[in-house]
Amino acid sequence: QVQLVESGGGLVQAGGSLRLSCAASLRTFSSYHMGWFRQAPGKDRELVAAVGRIDGSTDYEDSVKGRFTISRDNAKNTVYLQMNSLKPEDTAVYYCAAAWRTISSPTFWGQGTQVTVSS
Repeated sequence: QVQLVESGGGLVQAGGSLRLSCAASLRTFSSYHMGWFRQAPGKDRELVAAVGRIDGSTDYEDSVKGRFTISRDNAKNTVYLQMNSLKPEDTAVYYCAAAWRTISSPTFWGQGTQVTVSS
């Protein structure tokens, strides 16, 4: 059974930093595109950051560019999201996702971790 387990969420003041981790029990982790989504109350889930499976290329939602960094460690089957200069509008449940074809259509989801940024 595939599991994606997020950790690292919590409460932080505006301007602070958090690092999310996602450990994946995928036998061929390096073959999957990986991404982080978030969902704030009353809003749709949105893709925040993605890292490709082959060349490790990255892509970010406009509002987090320059503040968030996604990375992956294929030896540890783990993907990270370093979040700096956090803003109250970053408050959401953050989900890790793995995709075989395209990150816009994930194959597997994590259970989510809450990130709350206080002003």
